[in-house]
Amino acid sequence: MALASTPSASLPDRMLRAARLNVPLYEEVEADTTATTQALTVVVLVALATGIGNAIAGASRGNVVGALIGGIIAALIGWAVWSFVTYFVGTRFFGGVATYGEVLRTLGFAESPGVLTILSFIPILGGIISFVAGIWVIVTSFIAIRQALDISNGKTVGVIVVGILAIVIVIAIISALFGSIFALGFLAGGAARP
Repeated sequence: MALASTPSASLPDRMLRAARLNVPLYEEVEADTTATTQALTVVVLVALATGIGNAIAGASRGNVVGALIGGIIAALIGWAVWSFVTYFVGTRFFGGVATYGEVLRTLGFAESPGVLTILSFIPILGGIISFVAGIWVIVTSFIAIRQALDISNGKTVGVIVVGILAIVIVIAIISALFGSIFALGFLAGGAARP
């Protein structure tokens, strides 16, 4: 595909354009099926930046490498799950038109401002930078969802709200189930002791 070989398709350029809220960038990565690897790279880079910033600040106690690897795995799972929930809710309930890959790619690039979290170790300023980066990612994610699903601003808000509610409900159910299982296991183990 010619799109992948153009200079504008380089990862740093695309990340900058995503962070600048460049709407055509989100359309570009939505259509470019070869951009999935780049989107994955963005998610990993942001997870590394966050982990490194936390490690320098001393927020990560113990095994820093393990924390970095765990952070990357959590970021990848979170990206995949949120993309699927957004895709499912957007296409089933809000009339969005997209594939899972299109949503996955646009939301991956929406994480671009998160690289600034590497600066979270700076006293006082680091917290402000992390807060601004978090708000910035929310805005880029809004644009990513809207462009990937080809829906209005109002429907985009609906997708986000319903998606968050769905995730909260699933987490509550899983917590209740596993909490009950762990509690039963603990009680059974405790009852077996003299």
